[in-house]
Amino acid sequence: MLLASGRLSEHTILHMIFVPPYLSDAVTNQITLSSNLDKLLADEFPLARDMVYLNHAAVSPIPKRTADEICRFVREYVTAGARDYAVWLETESKLRDQLKTLINAPSRDDIALLKNTSEALSVVAHGFPWRPGDNVVISDEEFPSNRVVWESLAEFGVTVHQVSLHAAHMPEQALTDAIDARTRLVAVSAVQFASGLRLDLDEVGRFCRSRNVAFCVDAIQALGGIQQDVQAANIDFLMADGHKWMLSPEGLAVFYCHADWRERLRLHQFGWHMRDNAGDFDAREWQPARTACRFECGSPNMLGIHALSKSLELLLEIGIRAVEDRILERARYLFQLIHERPDLACITDQTEGRYAGIVQFRSHALPAEVLHAQLRDKGVIAAVRGGALRYSPHCYTPLNALSRAVQAIPSR
Repeated sequence: MLLASGRLSEHTILHMIFVPPYLSDAVTNQITLSSNLDKLLADEFPLARDMVYLNHAAVSPIPKRTADEICRFVREYVTAGARDYAVWLETESKLRDQLKTLINAPSRDDIALLKNTSEALSVVAHGFPWRPGDNVVISDEEFPSNRVVWESLAEFGVTVHQVSLHAAHMPEQALTDAIDARTRLVAVSAVQFASGLRLDLDEVGRFCRSRNVAFCVDAIQALGGIQQDVQAANIDFLMADGHKWMLSPEGLAVFYCHADWRERLRLHQFGWHMRDNAGDFDAREWQPARTACRFECGSPNMLGIHALSKSLELLLEIGIRAVEDRILERARYLFQLIHERPDLACITDQTEGRYAGIVQFRSHALPAEVLHAQLRDKGVIAAVRGGALRYSPHCYTPLNALSRAVQAIPSR
């Protein structure tokens, strides 16, 4: 392909030199697909040119198609109210199917739509059939949502074992070594919010299943960016908000509950929507829904449902495997850029399989809070977590934006 100057692009020159003739068509098709995807993502995320957004582990921008859907939905709300509520319910149904696909759930009946990750964790923690003396195993790197909820069980005689993920040769072993005869549940994040450490959920889940220990996964730092499979990992409970890697507004989360646990969790929230006959408002007799809708006590967040469905439409159109590949490519590129700077030290484990979209690092020259403020003034939007800077690009983030974000870091 010719540049505007009339010269061949660097990509094309390398292609001509290094690609054997018998692979030429396949590689050309791959390049075309990649270019088309880059264009699609550039169109979907028209971010301000003076900004590099690297804070997807906090709150993500939403795609253009999602913004368009929100505007369409609001216009309909303004002009027609809930006249077409039956059509809205079709979008809700579609979303459950999308989420089922995203996590490879056995059935859409396993999917509940809740307000946030914390609510879903609370449904598990305060619905679980505990006995005095039981314990929960968590890591010592968890976000407060996945720590406070378990500590709140102290009044019921349940204790929390916080495990250092570095207490054994492998973090999974550190967790499984802490399981004893009174352990009823292990609760971990798929990806740690500060360090970005990614766990082998399959290994932990397999061990938990062999010991009859429930397995609960806070997937908010993975779902939408890293492939998740609740069946392969023997996950009993999984939850995640949509406003991070799923690229949707705040206010809606997925809660997966294994069918074996659905009726074993004690309910603490009740209302019209969680009944088996939710559409029959005159019925006097009722029982909780047989599906995971039993955890949805009241009216659904229809605006959030339409938004999340559109965002997932984009992610599933690209393919979660392709999304993950691009996110990992960006993480590796950041590792390389940081390694080239002697004044920077990467904290995130760079071992294959141990990282996702979060890259945490420190500057030898400046405290993280000072560096964060200076970078924000330069248009680099990031976060400080665990006393270090956290960059978290998504699949659409241009590689040259990552170069700019590292170049913007002062060396002294």
